[in-house]
Amino acid sequence: MKKQILLLPILMLVFMFTSCTDDSDPVNEEEVITTMTVTLTPDNGGTDVVLQTEDLDGEGGEDAAVTVTGGPLTSGTIYSGSIVLLNKTEDPAENVTEEIEEEDDEHQFFFVVGSGLDVTTSYNDQDDNGNPVGLSFTLTAGSASGGDFTVTLRHEPTKPNTGINDAGGSTDIAATFPIIVQ
Repeated sequence: MKKQILLLPILMLVFMFTSCTDDSDPVNEEEVITTMTVTLTPDNGGTDVVLQTEDLDGEGGEDAAVTVTGGPLTSGTIYSGSIVLLNKTEDPAENVTEEIEEEDDEHQFFFVVGSGLDVTTSYNDQDDNGNPVGLSFTLTAGSASGGDFTVTLRHEPTKPNTGINDAGGSTDIAATFPIIVQ
């Protein structure tokens, strides 16, 4: 009987600590991104090159659709790059780009140029601490070439960093696009 009497207050304490949560702390959920559109606009006029990946059923389902339209890139041309992120599981689609802009200190895009592709990139935007974000960037097409161009958005990377290899964080979205420069 004494064991039962002692257990009752202990169980009550356990229940109190596990059932009470502080709902005043906001939960910052990870972004759901189904579509990433990278638009490359030539500075000298001409046709935009649009790189897009779309995965409406999320990870584990069908592979993402990756498209490149309006290309190839023109050798010696500078392109203004912009990125738009959407969550198309919402109706209407949610523009996740706005959330990335608001939380720019917690996000960074990385641009990885595969071997054989002669392009360079530079950031045109930065967070309040002066670190790059990547929603706006410049891509310069060098000589005629071809290869992969990978765009990756990292959540909570180490800033500043020297690139994706030491950035850490978690990947929100990544896509590899086949690029040709003529």
